[in-house]
Amino acid sequence: MCGIIGYCGPKPVKEVLIEGLKRLEYRGYDSAGIAIVNDKGLELIKRRGKILDLKKSIPEKVKGFYGIGHTRWATHGGVTDINAHPHVDCTGKIAIAHNGIIENYSSLKEVLLKEGHTFKSDTDSEVIAHLVEKYYDGSLEHAVKEAVSLLKGTYGIVCISVDEPNTIIGARNGSPLVLGIGDNEMFIASDVTAIVAHTKQVVYLEDGEVVKLTRDGFTTTDLRENPIEKEVEHISWELEEIEKAGYSHFMEKEIFEQPEAVKRAMSGRILHPEASAHLGGLNLTNRDLINIERVKIIGAGTSYYAGMVGAYLLESIARVPAQAEIASELRYRNPVVERNTLYFAVSQSGETADTLYAMRELQRKGATVLGICNVVGSTIARESDGGVYIHSGPEIAVASTKAFSSQITVFYLFSLLLARMRNMSFDEGARYIENLQSIPVKIEKVLSRKNEIERIARKYSHYKDFLFLGRGFNFPVALEGALKLKEISYIHAEGYTAAEIKHGPIALINEETPSVFLIPNDSLKEKILSNVKEVKARGGKVIAIATEGDGEIEDIADDVFYIPETAEAFYPYLMVVPLQLFAYFSAIELGRNVDQPRNLAKSVTVE
Repeated sequence: MCGIIGYCGPKPVKEVLIEGLKRLEYRGYDSAGIAIVNDKGLELIKRRGKILDLKKSIPEKVKGFYGIGHTRWATHGGVTDINAHPHVDCTGKIAIAHNGIIENYSSLKEVLLKEGHTFKSDTDSEVIAHLVEKYYDGSLEHAVKEAVSLLKGTYGIVCISVDEPNTIIGARNGSPLVLGIGDNEMFIASDVTAIVAHTKQVVYLEDGEVVKLTRDGFTTTDLRENPIEKEVEHISWELEEIEKAGYSHFMEKEIFEQPEAVKRAMSGRILHPEASAHLGGLNLTNRDLINIERVKIIGAGTSYYAGMVGAYLLESIARVPAQAEIASELRYRNPVVERNTLYFAVSQSGETADTLYAMRELQRKGATVLGICNVVGSTIARESDGGVYIHSGPEIAVASTKAFSSQITVFYLFSLLLARMRNMSFDEGARYIENLQSIPVKIEKVLSRKNEIERIARKYSHYKDFLFLGRGFNFPVALEGALKLKEISYIHAEGYTAAEIKHGPIALINEETPSVFLIPNDSLKEKILSNVKEVKARGGKVIAIATEGDGEIEDIADDVFYIPETAEAFYPYLMVVPLQLFAYFSAIELGRNVDQPRNLAKSVTVE
């Protein structure tokens, strides 16, 4: 798994597939391939390595006007040419590409082997090609439906056959697929970025749906042959937004897009006359909001840490008990859904499998779950009971940056909305809004001094272990800073609340383990300074992120980066940016692949 592209139409399919796969590179992959049908039959070319390696291996004479392509992250079977997708059946006439995991592939493969099928790869996906072959009776659509009815697990599948010219069949269960509608041409992909250069008219498939594409259009049915009417949606963003625009990497570009991303997340949602906020997609009345007794937030990775910031905000600002939970853990512990509890599912892509499945489990138990997503039309956005788009624009780098800032913006707005209904005065609300609206300019000030962070990163990039420490609102930021360093530089890093350092982690302190302390000028500053002194007393090196004008920290820390002053609750915005830059420049210094770090996928659509 990772990326899928399919095309039928008048354009040379080879060029369309390679271009689409290039657009999908950001998702991460270790091999790629294409399958094209032409006068010679089905031509299959697949290679381990990068798209460039695949492109070089495709003979110039390969032509055709319909086909499929895939980029793969290895799950079942190693990184080899044979294990790359697409996979073909025994006849060499049917090809499939698959995202997801087939949990019962072993038993299916055993049956197919007994029936005489020959397998070439070690993947779970290849069983799909042989099942389609088994059930093919002149209708590829029927064969795909029969095949997927036997599958357990997740899948986004595209399938072509020599015997059905200019036809692509797609099927979805838990792994996204989107159709693109062009002029006498059709596209299918796992991600709109693969097709936005050709069309902005798209249709999102739902779980349990099967689609038949020809260059003239498409039809959608369920597995019982019931026709399904689909709504055509329009992609609002431009192709230029998924280009680097002069930056060295997408991650660098997205870090620098944060001031604008925060503005977009706030746009149209602040009510100055009421000193409050309006979030139109919540689908909750004022009575619903005032009856909320508890908020729980689920997410994974960066989105989970954004949820932690949200929980701190809701408790301190709105005085509503709140808790952030790791989605994968919540789903499997048979969660208790409490009366008058509101849930948020946070996911940049809106396709994160752990978060999606946890959301569905909560909904089965009667919970109201709101989504906080970036991708319009994503599964969580469609299946949640309401929610908020963060409007960050496309985030291409695997390591999330601007989405974090946009996600917490939604929580700042929601906390303001609840607080103004409960305990916050008009004047307090007005000051809160003033602080919130000043954040983009203050982030720009931090970004304008990127050279200072670059110098610090180069100085420390050879160290093998780091501790990131913060308290209160900035504890989740410390966790996010450690995650960023791990993700893109491959340096081991751990995040802790600073108070916990003396409960174990202090044993790790030595001259080879630097500590990054987040020390804003807030109510916990003196507590954190005591922790800094404990580290220094044991020979540890300290990098401090502190508030401008705080000269005291210079006498203690080895290196200091200063951020603008703001109100205590708003420091996460300004603390996270230098940590993102520190990770970015550390990775550059070490020669890492910043946008596509090893072993990571942008959207984790399998458990």
